[in-house]
Amino acid sequence: MITKYQKVAVIGAGTMGNGIAHVFAQSGYSVNLIDISQSSLDKAINTIAKNMDRQVKKSLMTEDAKAEALGNIKTFTVLSEGVADRDIVIEAATENVDLKIKIFKDMDTFSPAHAILATNTSSISITLLAAHTQRSSQVIGMHFMNPVPVMKLVEIITGYDTAKEVTNDTVALSAYLGKIPVAVNDYPGFVANRILMPMINEAIYTLYEGVAGAEEIDNVMKLGMGHPMGPLRLADFIGLDVCLAILNVLYEGLGNPKYAPCPLLKKMVSAGHLGDKTGRGFYNYAKV
Repeated sequence: MITKYQKVAVIGAGTMGNGIAHVFAQSGYSVNLIDISQSSLDKAINTIAKNMDRQVKKSLMTEDAKAEALGNIKTFTVLSEGVADRDIVIEAATENVDLKIKIFKDMDTFSPAHAILATNTSSISITLLAAHTQRSSQVIGMHFMNPVPVMKLVEIITGYDTAKEVTNDTVALSAYLGKIPVAVNDYPGFVANRILMPMINEAIYTLYEGVAGAEEIDNVMKLGMGHPMGPLRLADFIGLDVCLAILNVLYEGLGNPKYAPCPLLKKMVSAGHLGDKTGRGFYNYAKV
């Protein structure tokens, strides 16, 4: 364990937040999982337990290790209580800049002076979030990939003021979790989404212009390019609202028309067809 950061808080109990809590807890860290909704916290703990059950079935974890990991997680609905004694606080809320700025102000106010303030944002500027704190040198991006317990990459994003020591510690911490950290600089979309989202957007344009259907486009990319999941299926999995938000960040931040989101994507988001989470996107999904 990186003993410098034994106590972790994760803000946001959604898909990414519960995944981040999962990997820290199974690595022996004390984790405070924070969300304004107790029902969301209860759902998150249930999801973590189910995902750990899968690990047990695959002999990746013992029942005793599962019980110990779940025992490492406590839930809080009040942010100030959940971050009060933490060494690192990781924000994993919705990809909304105003919401993240508000959370970062609260993180800064209520976290100990030594704590690192991290964000799981997939596109929003680390430098911008850091500017709303009194500890910009201690703010960093930890962009985990979904699903967090499975995916190895963590994109470590350094802001303009992020201290080298903080970057080095965060890289070491990610490696201890069994991840492969890759350090990058703070520009719109970082590396992962600066490359991924224009590809998804081009796939949407290909559908929009009638070149081929969704399944055909995905099959070309899977069978011809070796992608495990086609770009339109991946967009549904990520959430079309999230894809649109990231493309808007790229378009506004870089000022290049090649990042402008496809009109079809905008229309689908306006209609509430967001992919897996709503049961309808580029594909239809039966709700269980």
